[in-house]
Amino acid sequence: MTNITAELVSRARSSSVSRTMSPNRPRRTPAAGLLVSMRPRQWLKNLIVATAPLAAGVLTEPEVLVRVVLAVVTFTLVSAAVYLVNDVCDAEEDRRHPLKSMRPIAAGEVSPPTALLAGGVLATVGIGAGTALDWRLGLTLAIYAALQVSYALWLKHMAVIDLAVVASGFLLRAVGGGVATGVVLSQWFLLVAAFGSLFMVAGKRYSEFHALGSHAGTRRSLELYSESYLRFVWGLAAGVTITAYSLWAFEISPSSGVPWQAISIAPFVLGLLRYSVDIDRGLAGEPEDIVLRDRVLQSIGLIWLVTFALGVAA
Repeated sequence: MTNITAELVSRARSSSVSRTMSPNRPRRTPAAGLLVSMRPRQWLKNLIVATAPLAAGVLTEPEVLVRVVLAVVTFTLVSAAVYLVNDVCDAEEDRRHPLKSMRPIAAGEVSPPTALLAGGVLATVGIGAGTALDWRLGLTLAIYAALQVSYALWLKHMAVIDLAVVASGFLLRAVGGGVATGVVLSQWFLLVAAFGSLFMVAGKRYSEFHALGSHAGTRRSLELYSESYLRFVWGLAAGVTITAYSLWAFEISPSSGVPWQAISIAPFVLGLLRYSVDIDRGLAGEPEDIVLRDRVLQSIGLIWLVTFALGVAA
C-alpha cells in the first residue's frame, strides 16, 4: 500500500507540470472540473449491476430493487474514484490527445493532489457502503478498485493483461449485482459478461488504433498491438459471447410454451453486429457515446430487453 501511495504522489507531482488549456473554452471551476473528471456519462456502465437480478426475474421485488440501486450507487462512487486516479496517471498522455487534452486534470483545472484526495474519499465511502450492504459486495468493490488502480499504474503497459483488466471491470459489476441480491450466477451468464466485456474493450482499442494510429503517443498500450490482432480479439470475443449467450438462453428456456429466451438470441446477435459496425468504422472509442447516439442500436436493445423480459415473466 505504501508503494502504491508513493507511486501516485510521484505521478501527481510530475503531471502538474506543463499544463495546457484550450484557448476556445472557458476555464472550469475546480468543483466542476472534479465532477467532469468523474465522467458522469460513463456511470451508465454501472447499470450492468442490474443484469443478474433482471435475468433471475427478481428485479421488480422491492427489497431486491433497493439493494440493486444501492449497489449501483456504490459502484458509481468507486468507479468515479478510479477515473480520478486514472486521469492523474494519464495526464501527460492525455495532453497529446485531441479530445482527452480537455480533461480537467490534463488541462490544469484540477490539481492532481485534489483529484487523489477526492478519489480516496469516494473509494472509502463506496467500499464502506458496499460492505455495510453485504460483505461480498464490499469485497467485490475492493477487488475492482485494486485492479483498476493497478491498471492505471502498471498493468496498462502489459499486452493482453491490459485488455483483461479493463474487461474485468464490467464483469465485476455483474458479479456485484449478484452478490448484493443473493442471486446465484450461472456459468453461462458469467461467460457472456466476461467475453462481452472483452468484445467492448477490444473494440474500443481497435477504434482508437483506427482513428489515431499506434504511434500517436496518446496510449502507449496501442504500440503493443497491431490492427489485425485487435480485430482478431474482438471478433473472437464476439463469437464466444454469442455462443455462451445461446447456450444460456437454451438452458433457461421453458420446456413448454413460447421460448422467449431462445428467441432473444436473434436481437442479441443483431445488437452485436450493429455495434461491430461502429467498431469497424473506428467510432467505438467511447462505448457510452454509441449507446446514447445510435437509435437503431437502442431499438434493437429495447426489442431484446422486451423479448428476454417476456421469457422471465412467463
